[in-house]
Amino acid sequence: MNTRVPQLIRGILALALSLALVPLASAHHGWGWASDEFTELTGEIVDVRLGNPHGEVDIEVDGEVWTIEVGQPWRNERSGLTEELLETGSEFSALGHISNREGERLLKAVRVTTGEGHHELYPGRVPDDD
Repeated sequence: MNTRVPQLIRGILALALSLALVPLASAHHGWGWASDEFTELTGEIVDVRLGNPHGEVDIEVDGEVWTIEVGQPWRNERSGLTEELLETGSEFSALGHISNREGERLLKAVRVTTGEGHHELYPGRVPDDD
């Protein structure tokens, strides 16, 4: 019996499965889930989770908790955003794109502001007039 045919079929199935999963993986980690308009939120830090695939900072804004998606560890480091700057209770501002999903309080930040100033996470996406 020729063993190449089953190997070829397994390879085709693996490729098809990989291609089917690409939209699922990029749906959250890309920008497609977020609005095109810029929104700025300012509030008090209530929780911080840094790490891969990206960090998150929860802030309280007008009695509601918003999750701010910041960058991957290398992106945060490059912008000067460190965990020491993200103390619970301190003021935090984020400029970015809010989720298109109704009721979801999630913002993907392109720039954040701490007591140490601005941290450009995605410099090419920050509006020129700001």
